[in-house]
Amino acid sequence: MHRILELYSGIGGMHCAWKESQLDGEIVLAIDINTVANEVYTYNFPETCLSNRNIQSLTAKEIEKLNVNSVLMSPPCQPFTRNGKYLDENDPRTNSFIYLIQLLSELNNIEYILMENVKGFERSTVRNLFIDSLKANGFSYQEFLLCPSKVGVPNSRLRYYCIARRSISGWHFKRKEEIITSLPHDYGLPNTLEDILQTDVQDMYLLNDKLLKRANVLDICYKHSRRSCCFTKAYTHYAEGTGSVYTEANEQQVEKCYKMANTFDVSSKHFIETLKELKLRFFTPCEVLRLMSFPQNYKFPSNVTTKQCYRLLGNSVNVKVISELLKILFD
Repeated sequence: MHRILELYSGIGGMHCAWKESQLDGEIVLAIDINTVANEVYTYNFPETCLSNRNIQSLTAKEIEKLNVNSVLMSPPCQPFTRNGKYLDENDPRTNSFIYLIQLLSELNNIEYILMENVKGFERSTVRNLFIDSLKANGFSYQEFLLCPSKVGVPNSRLRYYCIARRSISGWHFKRKEEIITSLPHDYGLPNTLEDILQTDVQDMYLLNDKLLKRANVLDICYKHSRRSCCFTKAYTHYAEGTGSVYTEANEQQVEKCYKMANTFDVSSKHFIETLKELKLRFFTPCEVLRLMSFPQNYKFPSNVTTKQCYRLLGNSVNVKVISELLKILFD
């Protein structure tokens, strides 16, 4: 039975993935510094030991005492993104991960590692430090760039993943030098969004006038859509590049309505009132959870605000992708 240390545990996406994989093992300790994320984690996994602390306070001796053989982690991605100005190793938010990279030489009991990060990490100096450390400490590894749409999920969330294990004896997976962009199994077309939609969604999720003024940059999805854009922590605050919106209308109705609206100035009352007929709305936190493959019984505590839910989800992981990678790692 595997004993797992979950670092940067967030709202527990890695924990959900481990459960979905049905592999034999348990999360011995989860660590995160975000108090709201920790509250959500504990709400869903009350039996798991969770520590609210800086990872740089974790020592090799402590990890050895835990008797863990596996590490699952999703370090901060901002240093490797455009919005984070690509500061890479010069961003203080990489400090804890660089600390772990350096600590690896003392962690002789760790046999398996899964790490997730944003696309762009693969071009970073920190990635080179990580891979060099894996090699120096006897790990074999495989890097991936994968999107949930490749595993049947109607959502785009392209991410970097690395799986590594010390012993490759009996590992059936055929590793490659280059980054792999698909998994061995054919998952077919993504499901439609109909499977994740809630009924009787409150009007609070309808787009307000300010965002409707930006309607021409919206990514609109439908019940039968097999896709949706990546949801970020800024979802509902900005119209462009933060995630898709939904309408119960069809494409023809949307096209007709947009054609009519665009005969008016975008800042006019007529432009906005015309578009209101489509009842464009945000996906609810529950729907985003499903698009990120969290299980049906996963919930947010009632005291966590909608804004906090979106922020936490924007920083989380896709459960299905990680579950499939775990099966490969522990094969």
